[in-house]
Amino acid sequence: MKTFLCLLVVVSLTASLAAQTAPRPKAKPKTAAVTAEDIKALRDALTAQQEQIQELKRELEQKDQVWQQAQQQLQQTQQQLQQTQVAATDVQSKITAAQTVANDESASVAKLSSDVAEVKTNLSKSATSTQEEQKRLSLLEGVVGRFRFGGDVRVRDDSIFQSCATCRDRNRARLRVRFGFDGKIKEDFVGGFYLSTGSLGDSNSTNETLTNFFNRKTIGLDRGYVTYQPVAHKWLQLTGGKFAYPWVRTSVTFDPDLNPEGFSEKFSFDLSMPVLKNFTVQGIQLLYSENNSSKFLTAHDSFAVGGQVSGKLDLGFMTSTPSFTLLNWRNTDAILNASAFAVQATTTGAGTTNNGNVPGEGPGCASGLNLPSFPACVYGPQGFTNATTTDASGKIHFLSQFLYADFILNNQFKTGSSRFPLNLVLEYENNLNAASHPLDALGNPTSLGKQSHGYLADLSLGQLKNQNDVQFGYMFEREEQDAIISSFSESEQRAPTNIVQHKIYALWKLRPNTTASFNLWVGRTLNSNLEHAIVAPGTTAGTIEPWLKRMQYDLIYTF
Repeated sequence: MKTFLCLLVVVSLTASLAAQTAPRPKAKPKTAAVTAEDIKALRDALTAQQEQIQELKRELEQKDQVWQQAQQQLQQTQQQLQQTQVAATDVQSKITAAQTVANDESASVAKLSSDVAEVKTNLSKSATSTQEEQKRLSLLEGVVGRFRFGGDVRVRDDSIFQSCATCRDRNRARLRVRFGFDGKIKEDFVGGFYLSTGSLGDSNSTNETLTNFFNRKTIGLDRGYVTYQPVAHKWLQLTGGKFAYPWVRTSVTFDPDLNPEGFSEKFSFDLSMPVLKNFTVQGIQLLYSENNSSKFLTAHDSFAVGGQVSGKLDLGFMTSTPSFTLLNWRNTDAILNASAFAVQATTTGAGTTNNGNVPGEGPGCASGLNLPSFPACVYGPQGFTNATTTDASGKIHFLSQFLYADFILNNQFKTGSSRFPLNLVLEYENNLNAASHPLDALGNPTSLGKQSHGYLADLSLGQLKNQNDVQFGYMFEREEQDAIISSFSESEQRAPTNIVQHKIYALWKLRPNTTASFNLWVGRTLNSNLEHAIVAPGTTAGTIEPWLKRMQYDLIYTF
């Protein structure tokens, strides 16, 4: 459109210019004719004008192109200017943001500098405290490191059978849990404590029967002791408290689960002689009843004192550990007058009158001819089989006094296989203070003489040291009525005393800390005619009691 307007302007200007510049002819007479020269001149003038017009047109076109290029450049310049303005705005925003960040960073740096200074101050202040804490921690680690945590869990299936008209088979699931600590208290002192399951009124068993409607099981202090064993004199060992047996013994005299209370002094010397490798002398003082009752003004505390001599012999093909023990029990009648707490009585009363039940969980009063049914009564967790007598005032007393003379010979024979040594234990025990005339089932003296001897033989093959080790064995025991105090005897056998007992056993170490075992106990009362003999219902005094069989399957986990 702009080009067309320019052409019109050019044509108008050309016409006007031609009109002005064309030579005016001289006035002629109107009658004069136009000559050829005039026409030619006019044509030449028109041609010249057209050429000028074309030239002007070309110039205009060139200018139009230049103008269009200028327009395009102007547009590009405007776009670039806009982009530059946007970029400048963005840069300005970034500069503003950067200034804000810089201001914030300056504040942060100032705060950080302040914090660093504070941290340095705190570190400086806590350096001494940290060193003290490290010292206390090292001391605590040293104390904890001197102690060892240990114990075991035993799950047992216990089945009891006896052939008699009114006997009932018993099948019990039982649980034993023991755990505690022991270790060095100081350089020359060792101490520890252990807890275990078991009725508080039964010193001879740590078993709990899975019964009584899922109730919780009792746990009590099983051991707590301190031992003085100086490093400079390792041959000396002094122990006090409630402790595991420090002397050589078997189940003939004490139940394995019973931990005695009192004191022990042990003097053990390792020797380099050809045969005798060790010689040990030991003193024993056991405290089993404090007399604090005004009912027994003439009585004293009940205790046992004695000692043991033992040695270790190396004969090449076998090792032997002989030992001899004397143990004198004093004021034993306290066992016949135990409190309701001691027996964990389940009933209360006087004479033959039952005043009702009490919440004791223990075995209660031991039963027997002329024995009291209610506390104060006889302590016998697994029954009571010793002979007793009654004085004129109606008080009961032991017929015998007790002075144990116990000889044990423990031998281990080499068989050519380190995993299968042959073990033989022989024991002879005699109560030197036993009465010469025991009483029969009616309480009358008999002509049987002293019932004071105990015998044991235990033969086994194998050992339990490493995984998959096995051991098989057989034990025979014969124990007369007053050979020992029946209240502390082996709890698993047929009766505390006055028995003949056989035991077959097998053990397999499944894992380093897990053992499976089987025990078959076969026993009967030795003389059913004696006072307080424990016999099957319906057994006539003087006859042979049927064998009682007891099978036990155990899984023991030790930690």
